[in-house]
Amino acid sequence: MRETGPETAIAPRDFDRFLAEAGRLLGPRGLTRDDDLVAPWLTDWRGRFTGRALAMASPADTAEVAALVRLCAAHGVAIVPQGGNSGMCAGATPDESGAQLLLSLRRLNAIGPVDVGARRVTAGAGAILETLHGVAEAAGLRFPLTLGGKGSATVGGLVSTNAGGTQVLRHGTMRDQVLGLEAVLADGSVFSALTPLRKDNRGFDLKQVLIGSEGTLGIVTAATLALVPAVAARVVAWIGVASIHAARELLVRFEGAAGEMALGESLEGFEIMPCHCLDAVLAHVPATRSPLAGAHPWHVLIECVADSAAAAGLRERVETALAAALDAGLVEDATIAANEAQADAFWLLRDSVAPAERAQGPAMQHDISVPVERMADFVIEAVPAIEARWPGTRAIAFGHLGDGNVHFHVLAPPGVEARTWQENEGTAISEDVYAMVTAWGGSISAEHGIGQLKRAALARHGDPVALAVMARVKAALDPQGLLNPGKLVP
Repeated sequence: MRETGPETAIAPRDFDRFLAEAGRLLGPRGLTRDDDLVAPWLTDWRGRFTGRALAMASPADTAEVAALVRLCAAHGVAIVPQGGNSGMCAGATPDESGAQLLLSLRRLNAIGPVDVGARRVTAGAGAILETLHGVAEAAGLRFPLTLGGKGSATVGGLVSTNAGGTQVLRHGTMRDQVLGLEAVLADGSVFSALTPLRKDNRGFDLKQVLIGSEGTLGIVTAATLALVPAVAARVVAWIGVASIHAARELLVRFEGAAGEMALGESLEGFEIMPCHCLDAVLAHVPATRSPLAGAHPWHVLIECVADSAAAAGLRERVETALAAALDAGLVEDATIAANEAQADAFWLLRDSVAPAERAQGPAMQHDISVPVERMADFVIEAVPAIEARWPGTRAIAFGHLGDGNVHFHVLAPPGVEARTWQENEGTAISEDVYAMVTAWGGSISAEHGIGQLKRAALARHGDPVALAVMARVKAALDPQGLLNPGKLVP
């Protein structure tokens, strides 16, 4: 499971010289080898990869990042950029050689000021997503991307992994929110394109090449981000349905441009989960209860929002849509949150699926997508197929049905040793899942990236032409192979 990148060019006898020069450049706050300070950042969020680092650098600004990268290039020292260390695929974890520099961007956390008229803000790579939300809200706007790890995820990490989240249905991924970008390239030069232009036809859109590249082509230091009007009305509903196909039909009708069920652009979130997920959350999270009185095979969580111009009558429109869905037989039962506290309680149930699952034991977690219109069919075929091939396991699918993206998790049989099962049967299970996803024309990574975890799988299942192009781009922009080696690019 573990993969390491190419050997770094620096010889062990040169480390002292490099560290001395880096120390003079960054000062005592900017460079440390203290085990107590470095150790918490050497293991990925899932706890499946642990590396070693030559040192941890924490530059104060873009100029220091650029100078440090030039120094690394001169000495042949590999760099592993890191934000909040909350990624799902170990893309910010160094290898086990102890020869890679861990580059923390957390000090680059400035935000603003907000340009209210243009609806945009520039944020440093180390800015925390939850803090960005607060800054936008204080200006009467909002940043329309959120996810469960908003308290630790950073802007640089979100850009580097092209993060998704629960609002992609309406607003798109991080790629759609980035208007401008600043990044340090492998030679220490600074690509600066923070000022957005609505029309710019001067060749390649280089910021789009850097977005989603996981720090393998450049180190993101800042981004100019799009903001949208603040929410003036919010309606959250919990719905019980008989099948995932009923959920899919409900989504199609809610998204429709006309008709009594149509919610149009107000529909911002559409999440699904099977009854097993809800049961696990209720058992794991104290003082939680099911929003509905009866049992249902599948549950749907929808959120509709509107700005001040469209706020009037939003709740009534949702009530009308749900009543029509009940009449059409698509819905078994439904309830609308009576207030913000209850709406947040509904979302807590959805956001607690992953930790509730972890409490039950080890699982192989797959962040996959197939064409939106085929996702329901995929789940119905894949779940029993995996459970039949791997007796004792339980396969579940939950998440962003409207995006054609679900989290397809396979829970281990009771009583297994976690690491042994993951590295043996679990690895083979993932290969089965990825083969099925590829056969259905899908992606083995919908929103979490590749990192170390999926690098070998990408080499097996990715399009050879696309992989070859990626490798050539990597070689052109990082000829020494020093930027985040062993990640993403096969």
